[in-house]
Amino acid sequence: MKQKITLKKIAKEFGVSISTVSKALKDSHEISQELKNKIQAFATYYHYKPNSLALNLRNQNTKTIGVIIPEIVHHFFTTVITGIEKLANDKGYNVMICLSNESYKKEVLNLQMLASGVVDGIIASVAKETEEKDDYRHFNELINNGIPLVMFDRVVDEINCSKVIADDKGGAILATQQLIKNGCKRIALLTTPDYVTVGNERREGYLMALNDHNMAVDHDLIIKIDDKLTIDEQLSVLFEDGNYPDGIFAVNEIYAATVMKVARGYGYNVPEDIEVIGFTDGLISEFTTPSLTTVAQHGRTMGRKSCELLLDEIDSQDTEYQYKTNLIKTDLTIRDSTKKVQLHN
Repeated sequence: MKQKITLKKIAKEFGVSISTVSKALKDSHEISQELKNKIQAFATYYHYKPNSLALNLRNQNTKTIGVIIPEIVHHFFTTVITGIEKLANDKGYNVMICLSNESYKKEVLNLQMLASGVVDGIIASVAKETEEKDDYRHFNELINNGIPLVMFDRVVDEINCSKVIADDKGGAILATQQLIKNGCKRIALLTTPDYVTVGNERREGYLMALNDHNMAVDHDLIIKIDDKLTIDEQLSVLFEDGNYPDGIFAVNEIYAATVMKVARGYGYNVPEDIEVIGFTDGLISEFTTPSLTTVAQHGRTMGRKSCELLLDEIDSQDTEYQYKTNLIKTDLTIRDSTKKVQLHN
């Protein structure tokens, strides 16, 4: 059986750009007859069927980029958009924002719409439902047809594109170490289901920090939150038997703010009885009572870097474009939900 052929594979075979292949298949006068004959014969032999949406995207310059985010409720994603828009606008590009609402189906529809020729490239963070399904064919189709794609935050290792990620593991280590330094002995983790990549990275950092300090892992203190259920009820298990944690690390600021509210309902004070650290330094972290110590992801930096990588690929005519992965360092913002003890290197 002949392999499935794409514009990208044809371009690689002949050592030319994807736009050259597209022009050859359209019998453009800009391409030599000899090269056109070779490319057309190759495409015929492998039963190449042109993707009209992809051809439109590669052959038109819209000066617009598309961005797909999973949700708008997290302040982090709004800061990423700010970083993207600032650089894009400075470079003469407009930005079109789409929301997947953590839905696989809506993510696919968003990609199809953006690939209809209305944008020059796409920046995306993967929806939770897509991670749960473990189905990334819609992203691979974009890549195979030469559509520039950059993934940020929630990325998929097996998809061959540029990526921008936060140092989730390092941030979790910092947060857990801070709680240990402050004297916490029973440190709980509020995390996501196993299929969420960033949650896995943060959980691994938490476990590494405990191991580095010879602290045993109590799996009863690791709560995997199902966002489809009431978060308050899932967190109540930490406080019902009186053997409550004295430190809590939450993988996002919503979980952190919620657990502080639940703890108060059981009569515990933060940080006197329980210290809490969240992840993502957003408005919730700043304005909760008490204000939340948190790991800062630097969303604007992530957005700017994502846009920089996308524009670099859009401008490139190299069929062997070298994809890059950038790691954005995280750090700790100390506020009132932890005691005033600083880490020392």
